[in-house]
Amino acid sequence: MLLAIDVGNSETVFGLFEAEELLEHWRVGTDTRRTADEWSVVLRGLLDGRTAGGTDDIDGIAMCCSVPSVQHEMRDMFRRHFGDVQAVIVEPGVKTGVPIRMDNPKEVGSDRIINALAANNIYGGPAVVVDFGTATTFDAVSVKGEYVGGAIAPGIDISVDALSRRGAQLHMVEIVRPRSAIAKNTTEALRSGIVFGFAGQVDGIVDRMVAELTSVPDDVTVVATGGLASTVIGECETVDVHEPWLTLIGLRLVFERNAG
Repeated sequence: MLLAIDVGNSETVFGLFEAEELLEHWRVGTDTRRTADEWSVVLRGLLDGRTAGGTDDIDGIAMCCSVPSVQHEMRDMFRRHFGDVQAVIVEPGVKTGVPIRMDNPKEVGSDRIINALAANNIYGGPAVVVDFGTATTFDAVSVKGEYVGGAIAPGIDISVDALSRRGAQLHMVEIVRPRSAIAKNTTEALRSGIVFGFAGQVDGIVDRMVAELTSVPDDVTVVATGGLASTVIGECETVDVHEPWLTLIGLRLVFERNAG
């Protein structure tokens, strides 16, 4: 079985694959204070309830990480607790098969390259991937499967948290679809601004990217992913498909390309 690990700034997602089938997935908070041993305890607790042999059933690991301190501890965990298991960490030198057409390819987050790989593999190019995480990222994939660039905007949680901190009479709210755009109370007004506002942002940026990618907009597949995608994609006019496990799928593909 392959264990895929996507370490984000706020959350870490684990996925368990048997061949191409995603058997199970878990989402935990990304705690930069966790040591290698603590990460091992977390993993064993998750896997012991899902596989007969627990961690002994893992014969491959693929990981992308946006947090350097966590990557260090994860690497140590692989060495100490999974010493006999081949681990592929997505970093410079790892084969992804995705040409990166950027001024400085090393600046691009590994998760964004993995998403581009998975989107192109599943849907073909051209494509735009919208990943709703700590930041909302937009990544453009050419018809040849190249990563040609993207955009980064503050994520939904960051924006809501900042608004509640800076607004004396505003408060945190559960993010659900508002009854209408014209709200009748503060809670609904916040929901309207968040849900419809972010949907409008997504549609606006995606439309601009699609126009720059091709003269035939219908050729572009717009893929939404990330833990917060379900919050707003129902109000987006440009999103074609929701694939919540796009990054995990990309990690599986990278492992297949690099496994010895």
